[in-house]
Amino acid sequence: MQDHKGHRNNKDQKDPTTHRLVFRPGDDGYKGEVAGFQTGPAQRPAVVFAASSPADVAAAVAYAAAEGLPVGVQATGHGLPGAAEGGVLITTKRMDGVTIDVEARTAHMQAGVRWGGVVEAAAPYRLAPLNGSAPGVGAVSYTLSGGLPLLAREFGYAADHVRSLDVVTADGRLRHVTRESDPDLYWALLGGGHNFGVVTEVVTGLVPVARLYGGALDFDGRAVDPEAVLRAYERWTRTVPVTLTSSFAAVAYPDVPALPPHLRGRYVISVRVVYTGPGTDGERLVAPLRALGPALRDTLREMPYTESHTVHSDPDVPHTYYGDSAVLSGLDVAAAAEVLSRTGPEVSPMCVVQINHLGGTLAAKAPNSVPHREGRFLVRLVAMAGREAAREVLDPAFAVLSPWTVGRALNFVFGADDRTEGLYDAETRLRLAALKARYDPSGMFRRNYTIEPVRDRERA
Repeated sequence: MQDHKGHRNNKDQKDPTTHRLVFRPGDDGYKGEVAGFQTGPAQRPAVVFAASSPADVAAAVAYAAAEGLPVGVQATGHGLPGAAEGGVLITTKRMDGVTIDVEARTAHMQAGVRWGGVVEAAAPYRLAPLNGSAPGVGAVSYTLSGGLPLLAREFGYAADHVRSLDVVTADGRLRHVTRESDPDLYWALLGGGHNFGVVTEVVTGLVPVARLYGGALDFDGRAVDPEAVLRAYERWTRTVPVTLTSSFAAVAYPDVPALPPHLRGRYVISVRVVYTGPGTDGERLVAPLRALGPALRDTLREMPYTESHTVHSDPDVPHTYYGDSAVLSGLDVAAAAEVLSRTGPEVSPMCVVQINHLGGTLAAKAPNSVPHREGRFLVRLVAMAGREAAREVLDPAFAVLSPWTVGRALNFVFGADDRTEGLYDAETRLRLAALKARYDPSGMFRRNYTIEPVRDRERA
């Protein structure tokens, strides 16, 4: 197949050579097909395969192998690795089916389904998936990168609950992978992202959660001392049960009409809480936080799990941003306060700071490659800017945390130009590199935070 540079009106038509839906630069629909939620990095693949089935995925991989082209995979585009030119992009957003097996208490999730769809499908059976805070994020991609759920401290990583995966590997085979059938590949897929093939379906366990106590406490960051709130939060996390998962956030909002009145132009310090115990116990547990001062907004309440996305109220409109993360051995409050000062309301571009309390079941061993389980806190820093402008602010802030940093989290690197340093500990990286050499020796899958099949192994 050859690239066509001219304009073709072929939106939603089958490619005459492959009999599958493909796009090339200049085609109607090309720009929309490559667009992701993260709008900063420019994606310009030579060929886009818009997959609707595992057979479409296998055809795309076969084409890439024949042409010697690299392959990237995109569901929703929330965590693009950076700008990319050429190669093959496989988009999976049309593969958005989800089926609930009530007896087995599992969800069969196709490659492009979003977490909101899985939550809604499981809710009638009083079950819940191990989803993240944003319902618009792709469930499968999030899980392959580990998956930090709302219920993380109680149930661990989303990857820890996967029963099986269907994946097209570099040899073009569609494999059904379980821990028993292919222990090495199963281990590598769950934590290794898109490095070992294109996953077309995941079967994952569900948990018996139909309701929760949760929400957010928002404080005016100019009326309270952010460091004092952070210090109280860190102290509070030492007292809470494993059934409570929480995070601290700091956001300097612009004064724009699109925002709710209580956020416009404010520096907001928030604590977000998710607790599966009784609401009366939840009220008792959050009392020390409420005592910190008057809140701009207090949304803590009992709610059905289908409303769990309101705890964080993540933005649902695509926009430009760059971000990274640091898994910490502990939270030094003075250092974290320095990070707040470097990313606060006087700083441009606008930044978002989130500090997640880890531990609990997240620290338990599992037969997958999700690393840094010893981490006690996760810091995420995001700037509403392109890579260069963002790094001028964020890199010095991360440097402040370096004495306590044990690594980075694959779920929370946004636009880092495929930089993989710190994503894995040395032992995990060595094993992943060896398995990459076995399952993808040519490095075909190298557009999503790439593990090198040989070079990384030699460096380890």
